[in-house]
Amino acid sequence: MTDNELLLAISNMMDVKLDSVTKDIQAMKKDIDGMKKDIGEVKGRVKNIELTQENKILPRLNTIEACYTSTYDRYKDSVEDYEAMKQDISILKKVVAEHSEKLQKIG
Repeated sequence: MTDNELLLAISNMMDVKLDSVTKDIQAMKKDIDGMKKDIGEVKGRVKNIELTQENKILPRLNTIEACYTSTYDRYKDSVEDYEAMKQDISILKKVVAEHSEKLQKIG
Protein backbone atom coordinates (compact mmCIF):
# COMPACT_ATOMS: atom_id res chain seq x y z
CA MET A 1 0.00 0.00 0.00
CA THR A 2 1.40 3.36 -0.99
CA ASP A 3 1.59 6.38 1.23
CA ASN A 4 -1.23 8.05 -0.68
CA GLU A 5 -3.46 4.99 -0.34
CA LEU A 6 -2.65 4.81 3.36
CA LEU A 7 -3.41 8.50 3.81
CA LEU A 8 -6.64 8.10 1.87
CA ALA A 9 -7.67 5.16 4.06
CA ILE A 10 -6.85 7.13 7.22
CA SER A 11 -8.77 10.12 5.85
CA ASN A 12 -11.82 7.93 5.16
CA MET A 13 -11.67 6.50 8.68
CA MET A 14 -11.40 10.03 10.11
CA ASP A 15 -14.39 11.15 8.01
CA VAL A 16 -16.47 8.27 9.37
CA LYS A 17 -15.42 9.11 12.92
CA LEU A 18 -16.04 12.81 12.30
CA ASP A 19 -19.53 12.07 10.98
CA SER A 20 -20.25 9.99 14.05
CA VAL A 21 -18.97 12.72 16.36
CA THR A 22 -20.99 15.34 14.47
CA LYS A 23 -24.16 13.26 14.82
CA ASP A 24 -23.45 12.79 18.54
CA ILE A 25 -22.96 16.55 18.98
CA GLN A 26 -26.21 17.28 17.13
CA ALA A 27 -28.06 14.79 19.33
CA MET A 28 -26.53 16.42 22.42
CA LYS A 29 -27.64 19.86 21.18
CA LYS A 30 -31.21 18.57 20.85
CA ASP A 31 -31.02 17.10 24.36
CA ILE A 32 -29.65 20.37 25.73
CA ASP A 33 -32.41 22.35 24.00
CA GLY A 34 -34.97 20.01 25.59
CA MET A 35 -33.34 20.45 28.99
CA LYS A 36 -33.37 24.23 28.58
CA LYS A 37 -37.09 24.09 27.86
CA ASP A 38 -37.67 21.82 30.87
CA ILE A 39 -35.63 24.12 33.11
CA GLY A 40 -37.65 27.09 31.90
CA GLU A 41 -40.87 25.25 32.79
CA VAL A 42 -39.50 24.29 36.20
CA LYS A 43 -38.50 27.89 36.86
CA GLY A 44 -42.03 28.99 36.02
CA ARG A 45 -43.55 26.40 38.32
CA VAL A 46 -41.17 27.31 41.15
CA LYS A 47 -42.12 30.97 40.72
CA ASN A 48 -45.81 30.02 40.95
CA ILE A 49 -45.12 28.01 44.09
CA GLU A 50 -43.25 30.93 45.64
CA LEU A 51 -46.09 33.32 44.81
CA THR A 52 -48.67 30.91 46.24
CA GLN A 53 -46.67 30.59 49.44
CA GLU A 54 -46.22 34.33 49.74
CA ASN A 55 -49.75 35.39 48.82
CA LYS A 56 -51.93 32.55 50.12
CA ILE A 57 -50.21 30.15 52.51
CA LEU A 58 -48.13 32.52 54.65
CA PRO A 59 -50.98 34.98 55.35
CA ARG A 60 -53.25 32.08 56.34
CA LEU A 61 -50.54 30.61 58.57
CA ASN A 62 -50.08 34.00 60.21
CA THR A 63 -53.83 34.19 60.85
CA ILE A 64 -53.84 30.69 62.35
CA GLU A 65 -50.83 31.55 64.49
CA ALA A 66 -52.42 34.78 65.74
CA CYS A 67 -55.65 32.96 66.59
CA TYR A 68 -53.79 30.18 68.39
CA THR A 69 -51.58 32.62 70.28
CA SER A 70 -54.48 34.78 71.46
CA THR A 71 -56.45 31.70 72.54
CA TYR A 72 -53.43 30.33 74.37
CA ASP A 73 -52.86 33.64 76.16
CA ARG A 74 -56.52 33.81 77.23
CA TYR A 75 -56.52 30.29 78.63
CA LYS A 76 -53.09 30.63 80.19
CA ASP A 77 -54.17 33.73 82.08
CA SER A 78 -57.45 32.19 83.26
CA VAL A 79 -56.21 28.76 84.42
CA GLU A 80 -55.89 30.02 87.99
CA ASP A 81 -59.43 31.41 87.80
CA TYR A 82 -60.74 28.01 86.70
CA GLU A 83 -59.09 26.30 89.63
CA ALA A 84 -60.59 28.83 92.04
CA MET A 85 -64.03 28.37 90.43
CA LYS A 86 -63.76 24.60 90.77
CA GLN A 87 -63.04 24.98 94.49
CA ASP A 88 -65.91 27.45 94.90
CA ILE A 89 -68.33 25.10 93.10
CA SER A 90 -67.24 22.22 95.27
CA ILE A 91 -67.91 24.29 98.40
CA LEU A 92 -71.27 25.44 97.00
CA LYS A 93 -72.28 21.82 96.36
CA LYS A 94 -71.50 20.90 99.96
CA VAL A 95 -73.40 23.91 101.34
CA VAL A 96 -76.42 23.25 99.12
CA ALA A 97 -76.42 19.59 100.15
CA GLU A 98 -76.29 20.58 103.85
CA HIS A 99 -79.05 23.15 103.42
CA SER A 100 -81.19 20.63 101.52
CA GLU A 101 -80.83 18.18 104.42
CA LYS A 102 -81.76 20.88 106.94
CA LEU A 103 -84.78 21.97 104.86
CA GLN A 104 -85.99 18.38 104.57
CA LYS A 105 -85.73 17.96 108.38
CA ILE A 106 -87.69 21.17 108.89
CA GLY A 107 -90.39 20.34 106.36
